[in-house]
Amino acid sequence: MDTNHTNRENDDIPHMYSTSKITYWEKYGVKRFPYRGKRKYTPLVYQSDDGGIVISNDVFGLTIRQFERMYKDCLDRRKTHESWIMNLRYPDKASNEYLEYLDNCTDCNKECLSWTENDSIENHLVKHLIRTIGTEIDIRKRQLLLILHDKICNAHDENITQISSGSLAEGMDLPGSDVDIMFFDNVVNVKQIERIIKNPIQRTEVFMETDTDHPGFTRLRLIAAGISFFVSNECIVNTQTGRYLSTTKFVNNIKQRNTRIISLHTVPVYQIKIKTIDIACCLRSKYLPYQAMPWILRYRRQWPPNVIIDRIINYGCLVVPIGPRIMPNCNLLWRISFSVAEKQLVHSFNFTQLLCYGLLKLTLTRIVNTNDVVKDLLCSYFMKTALFWVSEEVDIDTFQLPKLFICFTLCLNKLIAWVNNCYCPNYFIPEHNMFLGKINKYNNNSLLSVLNSIKYSGISGLMQNLFHSYPCKKSCNPPYSETSEQSILMLDFLIYRISHMFTNGMEMMSNLTKKYKLLKYIESIQNSESSTFNSSVCKFYYASISQHAAQLLPTLKQINTNYNIRTSYHRHLHDGLQSDAVTGWLLYASFYYATEQYNVTLRLTEYVLSKCLPGMVGLKHSYYSEAVVDNYRRNVHFSMTLNANMKKAVVDDVIFLQHSSLIPQELELEVEDTFFRIPSIIMSHCLRFLCYHHIGDTFNRQQALRHLRSPHVVNTKVVSNTFTLFGVCCEIAGYKDAAFHYYEDALQCDDCICSSAEKRKSRLLNI
Repeated sequence: MDTNHTNRENDDIPHMYSTSKITYWEKYGVKRFPYRGKRKYTPLVYQSDDGGIVISNDVFGLTIRQFERMYKDCLDRRKTHESWIMNLRYPDKASNEYLEYLDNCTDCNKECLSWTENDSIENHLVKHLIRTIGTEIDIRKRQLLLILHDKICNAHDENITQISSGSLAEGMDLPGSDVDIMFFDNVVNVKQIERIIKNPIQRTEVFMETDTDHPGFTRLRLIAAGISFFVSNECIVNTQTGRYLSTTKFVNNIKQRNTRIISLHTVPVYQIKIKTIDIACCLRSKYLPYQAMPWILRYRRQWPPNVIIDRIINYGCLVVPIGPRIMPNCNLLWRISFSVAEKQLVHSFNFTQLLCYGLLKLTLTRIVNTNDVVKDLLCSYFMKTALFWVSEEVDIDTFQLPKLFICFTLCLNKLIAWVNNCYCPNYFIPEHNMFLGKINKYNNNSLLSVLNSIKYSGISGLMQNLFHSYPCKKSCNPPYSETSEQSILMLDFLIYRISHMFTNGMEMMSNLTKKYKLLKYIESIQNSESSTFNSSVCKFYYASISQHAAQLLPTLKQINTNYNIRTSYHRHLHDGLQSDAVTGWLLYASFYYATEQYNVTLRLTEYVLSKCLPGMVGLKHSYYSEAVVDNYRRNVHFSMTLNANMKKAVVDDVIFLQHSSLIPQELELEVEDTFFRIPSIIMSHCLRFLCYHHIGDTFNRQQALRHLRSPHVVNTKVVSNTFTLFGVCCEIAGYKDAAFHYYEDALQCDDCICSSAEKRKSRLLNI
């Protein structure tokens, strides 16, 4: 039966309004309409009485519904495989591109908020972790900040490279989070293939000998000795099979040399732990060791992305002067370190993986390590290794916020299995058992008991142990506006804490050409930064280097005769005002004092003293109390930039470089051998004392000296310098006995003895 017969007949009949009938595809130029419906007739388009269009046998509406179903199915598939798609699109998530995506993305935020609106216990776990660890944007900003820091620190030194690793570099800013600063000598080549050196070379070359008895370790045999700071003849040990680098002698060699590594904390050591900073010196191989080659081809699901694998292969590895834990007297075995590779892996984590990492670290510090029997058996590195293995073995789409506790349980099960077998395989070299010398059959049962109790207590028990103030049915997150302000606040204090990692290393650099090169490099980075915060950080670094550059210019005696020198002074001093509230102005005051403009100096120091209030935040502290943070919150506005907040609420010690052209003539002895760091309030009173001394105002000079000697709260590292400055001013005022006692006090300080105190004391005794 021909059901379309009527329609075909009607095609030739004129419309009642003298218009011919127009088919849908004639109207819109569609030849064939993909339609799976059951309708029998072709859709027709007619002109209505009012001039509009009437569609009969409408298939268009049905097609829209079909499209909506297909679109919804597509979104569901995308949501299900979101982690896999994001890994393809952004393999390295510690990037400006991914941060821009997070800032501009609305769909992902809506989905996260819609999920966290439910009252499940999994939801409360995620909320607590976000409160403790931060949002994904917070974590990415921390990662980018440390990357930026390394870029700038390495721009001025071609021979030594600095690498930030550890928890902070990975984006984890938890209580006790540390920064591992690793330095390696670019002049030393660590080779995988031995070759004969026919011609003399300037570079030191060593060959990595694989040690099959100790996986994860290697011997370094010297092939050619060149000019290197890290490796000298004192590091070499002669054996029957060749000349090898000794770990013990390598460390001693570093201790005996003075570089910017040592200047970071003025303590000449290889590996130190000062509060939250670990410093280590090592060597770099541009190739992965043969022991790690199976990792490249190992079967894995979707993580890590191929781009990250290629980067790890191209970078190589590090070798650090630490032998096996079970062989403390072995000084020829060097540990193979994958710190850079591990940082790249963590940077490729999605948000759920990062939260799982934070949850593992919190479990270690707040549960496992509170048990004295098993304390220190596990470390965060073992936790991270378990997460690496689980991430590689399971589908990446397993790591989604609703499944966070499942991911944590998978890692916990992995750890339990390792502890039970007393074997923790290194992620890159599985033959390397990292439990050796730490976990064995004599202590693993106690640890297993603790880990199993965590496992069987479930998510409720875990949350009760981690977050004691957990309200069962009440949201623990503050309003999102407050969360945003809290994120800005914590990021500000992070840069205040780590700023010494940058500035202290620059104090030893007295080459003006390198300063200019560094300023130009920072300016180029700033212009390419899309993040407002990182741009502000660049401005802070630029201001700090400008303060240094001003002190390396030719002597001020030429300022009146040379226009270019005078312009350079004012340009650098003006740029240096952006560092904080006072140090830039204080250097300006010292500039005017050196040019004998004492009244200007007095006015500037009066302004500086008005800024040195008790509630101001000091830079380069490893810890800030809640009172300091709350006071800072009241004094700044979160819509302002970092630089504006620093100029309003932050003070720092003023630093005079070695042979500084800005330091008063009376203090030139203090910068004869090294730089001189002094609290800004102390230096302000000192300049006022010197100005009144030159003016001849005895009364105000005594007032300034009294203010100078009044009690002040200063950092322990500048106490010796402060006592020395007191002694200089007392000596100028004629109080020889008081000056002698101050020099004595400076020499008896426990930390950072002033280099000029002994000379000052000797001169005073010889008068």
